[in-house]
Amino acid sequence: MTQQRWFRITVLAVALFVINAVTRLVVRIGFDSTDTAQSRGSIVMFGLVAVLLGTLTFVWSQSRRSADWLPDVGGGALGGMLLTVLLGPFISGSEPFANGGGDFFAQIWLYAACAVAGSAIGYGIAVMLGRDFRSRSLQAYSRARTARPRRVVRR
Repeated sequence: MTQQRWFRITVLAVALFVINAVTRLVVRIGFDSTDTAQSRGSIVMFGLVAVLLGTLTFVWSQSRRSADWLPDVGGGALGGMLLTVLLGPFISGSEPFANGGGDFFAQIWLYAACAVAGSAIGYGIAVMLGRDFRSRSLQAYSRARTARPRRVVRR
């Protein structure tokens, strides 16, 4: 069960939602939901989302092709975003469209930007270090190609 794609996507989406839920509860209980606390909580939450997705992308890109890990990361981020945008406001005692459609869609764009940036940075670091799947495959091919002796052709 843990090897199935839907399980990885679901776990990632729930983990991203838990980050949002914990942040909202800390702001609501610890800081009485002041605007400054909500802004700082949002910054921390979006930063943690980017760090989690970047780390996960870095780890998964080392052992799997990008066609295998990219849908998992994208689906998990999309699921986490939907949970965060639609269910998250109820945790802090509000509603998804309480501040209008502009704030709702701004949160979607900001979440998407942080998710894409975190994943791109994680993959970029893996590529820069030569640890991604493609770089390692090319290194193995190069090693195998240079290790064989040159074949002599007789005429």
